[in-house]
Amino acid sequence: MSAYLSRTMSMIKKIWSNKWIKWMLILASVAVLFLIGLYISIYVGLFGKVASLEDISSIKQEQATQLLDKDEKLIGKYYIYDRQPVTFEDLPKHLIEALVATEDSRFYEHDGIDNISLMRVFVKNLILQDKSAGGGSTITLQLAKNLYGRTDYAFFSMLINKFKESIVAQRIEEVYSKDEILTLYLNTVPFSDNTYGIESASLKFFNKSVKDISVNEAATLVGTLKANTYYNPRTHLDRSRDRRNIVLSQMKNYGYLSQDSLAYYSDQALELDYRSFNHDLGLAPYFRAEVKKQLESILDTLINPEGEKYDLYKDGLIVHTTLDFKMQQLAEAATREHMSKLQANFERSYGNNSPWETNSKLLKSAIAKLPQVKTYKANGLSDAQIKDSLSVKRSTDLFRWKGDTIKKISTIDSLKHYLKFLNTGMLSVEPTTGAVRAYIGGIDYRYFKYDHISQSERQVGSTFKPFVYTAAIDNGLDPCTYFSLNKVTYTDYDNWTPSNSGSDEEDIYINYTLENALSNSVNTISVKVLEEVGIKKVLEQVKKMGISKQLPNEPSLALGVAEISLKDLTGAYASYLNNSKAVTPYFITKIEDKFGNVIATFKPEISKKEAYSDYTRQVLLEMMKSTVNKGTASRLRSTYGLNNEIAGKTGTTQNNKDGWFVGLTPNLVTITWVGNDNHSIGFKSTGMGQGANSALPIFAKFYQKLNKDSDYKSITGAKFEKPSEQVLSDLDCEPTKRDGFIKRLFKKKNKKKKFN
Repeated sequence: MSAYLSRTMSMIKKIWSNKWIKWMLILASVAVLFLIGLYISIYVGLFGKVASLEDISSIKQEQATQLLDKDEKLIGKYYIYDRQPVTFEDLPKHLIEALVATEDSRFYEHDGIDNISLMRVFVKNLILQDKSAGGGSTITLQLAKNLYGRTDYAFFSMLINKFKESIVAQRIEEVYSKDEILTLYLNTVPFSDNTYGIESASLKFFNKSVKDISVNEAATLVGTLKANTYYNPRTHLDRSRDRRNIVLSQMKNYGYLSQDSLAYYSDQALELDYRSFNHDLGLAPYFRAEVKKQLESILDTLINPEGEKYDLYKDGLIVHTTLDFKMQQLAEAATREHMSKLQANFERSYGNNSPWETNSKLLKSAIAKLPQVKTYKANGLSDAQIKDSLSVKRSTDLFRWKGDTIKKISTIDSLKHYLKFLNTGMLSVEPTTGAVRAYIGGIDYRYFKYDHISQSERQVGSTFKPFVYTAAIDNGLDPCTYFSLNKVTYTDYDNWTPSNSGSDEEDIYINYTLENALSNSVNTISVKVLEEVGIKKVLEQVKKMGISKQLPNEPSLALGVAEISLKDLTGAYASYLNNSKAVTPYFITKIEDKFGNVIATFKPEISKKEAYSDYTRQVLLEMMKSTVNKGTASRLRSTYGLNNEIAGKTGTTQNNKDGWFVGLTPNLVTITWVGNDNHSIGFKSTGMGQGANSALPIFAKFYQKLNKDSDYKSITGAKFEKPSEQVLSDLDCEPTKRDGFIKRLFKKKNKKKKFN
């Protein structure tokens, strides 16, 4: 024994006498001591706090606020990080198997640190230089990184962060079960397209909840975790499919799939059903933007149980809205179909003489309003310098109906491009409550942020005429009162002479009933009816119908020179379907916190008093039915083949700047507007710009789609109530009457008078 000990000591002395070995051992010892010291210093918090068991036990993650439609279908989200948490029970077995097989095959055997994998990495990667050895990370280590991130230190950043994560990982394993760790991981891990959590990823890439995803879909999402940009299935479909097949192979290697199943799934194509929840994309972006504004005001008045205000982007609120998901889809499809064709016709009508290209005054005015021009002027640049700056060509995203494109153009060229576009607004509400069912604020929220429902006020044209007739009927004017088509020059209003659309030569001896005049939108008679009832009473009537803004106190009011928002106009028209009571279109029904507790509720805002008598309401509905059946909106029947019960009113403003259509059905009121955002640009002709051609087709195509969907039978098949016998009797007269011989003999063409 002593001889053995002696030989051993001799060998140690011999090794120690070799200076290279001696220094290697010293360095190794120093390195070990350094690592031990570094680990202890990290553990005690010298490099910043390390999450304690208590911290880990009360993990609080930021969650996206969800926006739901009336049937609790997801419309969109508000978030900084797009995350929606789910429970373990929501995670399908094949998803867990795909994750474990690919990311951490020994997950159920280690305590957060897989020493066997680390040893494999050390031997194969560092000693044998085998780059296929992997990184030795575990799901728990990745979770620690997901939860607490990494800090940039001056030296040894990677090493310090790795030590921190190993400490946190072991603490996570102490606090949570393996199932809970998997749930936390899948709720926090980042996927492609700035998406956090498996539920958000499932909804975004496959338009379904995670509990419903298939084996292939689960393997695709797990595959992106290796590099979520490189394997993004939206941008790199083939690459993502290949990565999916590697995940499937891993599932087979670890006994989760048979060879036959592997072959079956690997041969399948990778099919996405992508739904972006980007704030500028997806369904109903204008609606979501308007709801966001309302939510910010609402949440400013609410306090959470901790005594703090709710955070729209982090607190995982659930906002229930009035929108109808499928109806919104149909409305957007109808709008695209019509506006793309109308835009092409609009540009074609101007040819080479378009105002956005040739009208220097218009262009100069538009350029002066550009934000960068105001900045340049504030910085003292001359007009020549500003023009040079605006003429520099840059790669620019451009909206086109046939597909967006990127072109190298100047700011001035970009301005001309966007000046030419017609825009639109469409609102559908439930008339008895004001609940918004469909909301289109413009043609594309990415490029046109201005909301033509809630922000814009435009002249309403002939859609104002029913309000004039309502005041007249409610103040005792007989529906069968006849008015002459004859023009009148009002000398006390700068010799203003309202005229009718169409031929300048009209039979001045023809007289129309109120119904015939309204259904054919006769301007001269509308002004005469206004004169008969008085401007004051019309203004009072409109106010009772929920339009509170100050309107022009002049005869041209009868022709719709008033600028009114589409939202207010819709609320007023709803009164014809709601027992003469106006409504305020509303968006939100209730708000819940992330636990499902209701923190706010909202009820419809309905006028307490009738704006006019029920007799008046029935008379006006019959008149507006005539507009559809035989008047200016008759193409709903002849061109678009709609057989629904519809009342309506078309509208066109001066110089064809705005086209309107109001469509009333028993259970839905819909208003559409079309025009150019620049008030200086109108339609080339009345034939193209009139409401019946520019705005009505959106409604028509919308209802064609509704008619094909049995889910909307309660709307498309609804019947108006039968009008009273008195109403039918009072409307029972010839639509036109010609003056007798004596009256024709003394009647003057283009009469001159003062407006009463």
